[in-house]
Amino acid sequence: MSGHSKWATIHRKKGELDAARGKVFQKLAKEIYVAAKSGSPDPDSNASLRMVIEKARGANMPKDNIEKAIQKAKGATESEHYDAIRYEGYGPSGVAIMVDCLTDNKNRTASEVRSSFTKRGGNLGTSGSVSYMFERRGIIDIPSDYDEEEMMMISLDHGALDFVVLDDVYEIVTLAENFIKVKKALEEAGVQEFLTSEVTFIPNNTVEVSDLEQVEKIHSLISQLEELDDVQDVYCNLKEN
Repeated sequence: MSGHSKWATIHRKKGELDAARGKVFQKLAKEIYVAAKSGSPDPDSNASLRMVIEKARGANMPKDNIEKAIQKAKGATESEHYDAIRYEGYGPSGVAIMVDCLTDNKNRTASEVRSSFTKRGGNLGTSGSVSYMFERRGIIDIPSDYDEEEMMMISLDHGALDFVVLDDVYEIVTLAENFIKVKKALEEAGVQEFLTSEVTFIPNNTVEVSDLEQVEKIHSLISQLEELDDVQDVYCNLKEN
């Protein structure tokens, strides 16, 4: 199978700078904590925790950091609680934006997210206004050093939806429920390096923007949202021309 990645312009924030990496690790630790606290702290019996751990590994989060977050959840009191909230809206040029948050103060988070949209040319919408435009999918990127036909057959045989050949990367798209199975099969086949490894949201359709000024405004809004402590992930359907 060939073609262009559905999400090639989306969600490439991890690990480019040490400071950014530290921020990402803090957010992942919160996500691991919530998943471990809301279910079993054992990833073998907690699918949500297992997926977050895979996401953390994909971001090269140290194993000790992952374990600390799980241990913190084991000793957490009921007073330590985070609410999962999703905000939806539009950025410049009508680009759809979805913002997933974990917060211990809903009023603070709502105010900060609304302010970010308003100050950078966006509009915060109502629940459901853009989420229908996205699908939850597993994304696995591996270097194209491995045999293309072998990687494709392994991926498809274990439930992958698509296998896309990019410049020097194989991108594998799965249903969320097949993500772990496909990744495990690739590991058993000898794949050791995963450039991306997570369950995320990809857009059904993209909005193509060619005006560089508008593209910059969209990036500025997304960056501002990602800087907020309560924001875990930001998704959009921008396609740069």
